[in-house]
Amino acid sequence: MGRLDPETGDIAATELTTEHVGDETALPDLLADLDVDVSRFLADGAYDGQGVADCLLDKFGSRIEIIIPPPKNAVRGENARRNRHIDAIAEHGRMNWKSETGYNQRSRVEAQIGRWKQVIGDRLQARDFDRQIAEAKIASKALNRMTSLGRAEYERVF
Repeated sequence: MGRLDPETGDIAATELTTEHVGDETALPDLLADLDVDVSRFLADGAYDGQGVADCLLDKFGSRIEIIIPPPKNAVRGENARRNRHIDAIAEHGRMNWKSETGYNQRSRVEAQIGRWKQVIGDRLQARDFDRQIAEAKIASKALNRMTSLGRAEYERVF
């Protein structure tokens, strides 16, 4: 699990967990070492839960924009932010919601994950869990260093 900055391409935080730890459970530890202000949180549906919202609000305050797609069968509840997303999707469709909220920026994050797999590989080499944690942190720092040297610029051609 990692926290990626879609604007800079930097990996800002990493947290390696076992397969028995869910994203929502690992989030507080991932954010604990993060010492930057976060104004927008984009994540996939695995983070759709009140625990995630509470964790983000506790860490970054009420101004944080939380953009997590609710499941297709989501129903309105007590979370006003989530209700706004559910209503917007119901009224204008999921694709429009993604465009309006900026959720499509997640594609930049997915590209960074693809870069990780291409450069580092799709699995860790160490067998011991503590060494795997160290390996993931070293890989993150190496990729951030590569990113600081320059990134490809894309221009749409019509």
